[in-house]
Amino acid sequence: MWSQRAVVDYGLARRATIQSIRSGHMEPRDVCDAHPYLLRAARFHGEPTERACPICEHRNVTNVTYVYGDELGRLAGRVKVTADLVEMAQEYGEFRVYVVEVCQGCSWNHLAVSFVLGTGDPPGPCL
Repeated sequence: MWSQRAVVDYGLARRATIQSIRSGHMEPRDVCDAHPYLLRAARFHGEPTERACPICEHRNVTNVTYVYGDELGRLAGRVKVTADLVEMAQEYGEFRVYVVEVCQGCSWNHLAVSFVLGTGDPPGPCL
């Protein structure tokens, strides 16, 4: 996206978690603990991927994208699809996006990436 900035990729943490499970230092149940609301969001609002779940390897993970920001008002904390982010990035000055990968089979979930979108303009006056 044209206004994407302050990107934080959580890939290293993801790889470390997966390695801990594969080496026996952690149990899959320690990380396969997605909240029922997250699983429901993945089922009804998530975006399917072609990436297999790193834990169960039986299903592909689904990306669930949440948006947060003071300017968003009632939209803050809502699940959005990628196509909605383009429009929102032109409408709001700044908001943060969090993308969580979720396996609907084994309940694996991990924050994949976060970033800031928006025009960069300061918020308008409150009326």
